[in-house]
Amino acid sequence: MAAPSVLIAGCGDIGGRLALQLLPQGWTVYGLRRNVAKLPHGVRGVGGDLFDARIPVQWPESRIDYLVYCATPTARDEAGYRAAYVQGLRHVLGWTERSGQKPKRILFVSSSSVYGQQGGEWVDETSPAEADGFSGRVMREAEQVALNSGVPASIVRLTGIYGPGRSDLMNRVRQGYSVAVDPPLYGNRIHVDDAAGLLAFLLQADAKGDALEDCYLGVDDAPVPLAEVVDWMRTRLNVTQWSDENSVRRAGSKRCSNARAKALGWVPRYASYKEGYEAMLADN
Repeated sequence: MAAPSVLIAGCGDIGGRLALQLLPQGWTVYGLRRNVAKLPHGVRGVGGDLFDARIPVQWPESRIDYLVYCATPTARDEAGYRAAYVQGLRHVLGWTERSGQKPKRILFVSSSSVYGQQGGEWVDETSPAEADGFSGRVMREAEQVALNSGVPASIVRLTGIYGPGRSDLMNRVRQGYSVAVDPPLYGNRIHVDDAAGLLAFLLQADAKGDALEDCYLGVDDAPVPLAEVVDWMRTRLNVTQWSDENSVRRAGSKRCSNARAKALGWVPRYASYKEGYEAMLADN
């Protein structure tokens, strides 16, 4: 049987890493983005704009077995989020329909920002997703577009993504960043390679006939207080000066569970922040 095909709409950092995990398995990978020159070698480029309703000239004519929607907003406001996640998804779904293509499944890459919990609660896929911020509200709207598309869909809610090129926390710690200790401010993380790996795992599981749920949380094994991460990072970076008087107390504190994904057989390569950040430090 021929290996499956997948179109990654919004094939940036995570999409490119996903492609590099599928190509060695024989998958045909199409990558849709404005600048196809930035796609990894082996990906079939589809030059297009998710914000433009016109079907891309390079849209594939052959079958598309799977669709991964992995957009990034160009503006971090409500209009930008709506254009990227709601309107863009509707455009892509329209293009597949006009082309007579019906994917076996859609993976919509969402975010844990849909959760509004602030008291350190454990959160899973069945927890209320009722965040007040526009990002969470728009993301929930986009999730419903995917789930109501008439095509089987799974939502993948990724947590704080870090990895090569995503060194914000390390840079802030070097600059004296301090976070409130009590009550603990829990944070959730996933290394960018594990984010792509979870998407690849779900695609491969569906392709071999495993039944998928309609939602998965993408997070490592160790949601911990952010103060613990900062303290560990100070030691590793030899940071000796900071001010606790200006410690950050940001909104949102929850612990996301990856039990559902692990029950399906997924295992993160970087089980906690320590393994992930050690790998980043080793590469610097």
